[in-house]
Amino acid sequence: MSEKQQFLYKIQPTRAAMLTEGGTPEENAIVGEHFAYLQALVAKGVVKLVGRTLNTDPSSFGIVIFEAESEKAAQEIVGNDPAVANNVMRAELFPYRIALMAPMEQ
Repeated sequence: MSEKQQFLYKIQPTRAAMLTEGGTPEENAIVGEHFAYLQALVAKGVVKLVGRTLNTDPSSFGIVIFEAESEKAAQEIVGNDPAVANNVMRAELFPYRIALMAPMEQ
């Protein structure tokens, strides 16, 4: 079995007005599916960190740091994200390595 690799994907809304005017009912439903998808991957130990910037201009983005067996497997994880699959968000995938991480307080 190969060692898991870390990856990061950056996501941004395909429609910038989602950040300033809010999402349409369809976009909001898909974003809910996106969040549930990531929650399930966190529960499985695949996803290590999810977050987003709080600005609402076009530079706003979210990140997902996760582990996968290969780049192909990582691309499948990104492609299966409902927000990406339904073109509500665009994604860029990067090989990544967490170098330092503080312990998380509970």
